Amino acid sequence: MDWREYISVDPLVCHGKACVRGTRILVTVVLDNLAAGLRPEDVVSSYPSLSVESVRAVIAYAAVLAREEHIALPA
Repeated sequence: MDWREYISVDPLVCHGKACVRGTRILVTVVLDNLAAGLRPEDVVSSYPSLSVESVRAVIAYAAVLAREEHIALPA
């Protein structure tokens, strides 16, 4: 799967924040739901315009971002 097919950043949509393509659902909203313990299927139930594949694309996109930025964490 290529997450680029599912994620878009458009300055005219949601102030240029990353969204699931064709929606106004922010990547951060999907990640917050997953972090709260929801399964991808649960997220899709809450946001029917999403698919399980688009939720997985959000996870893949977040993984790329996590590899790109170093964040200092306390020991």
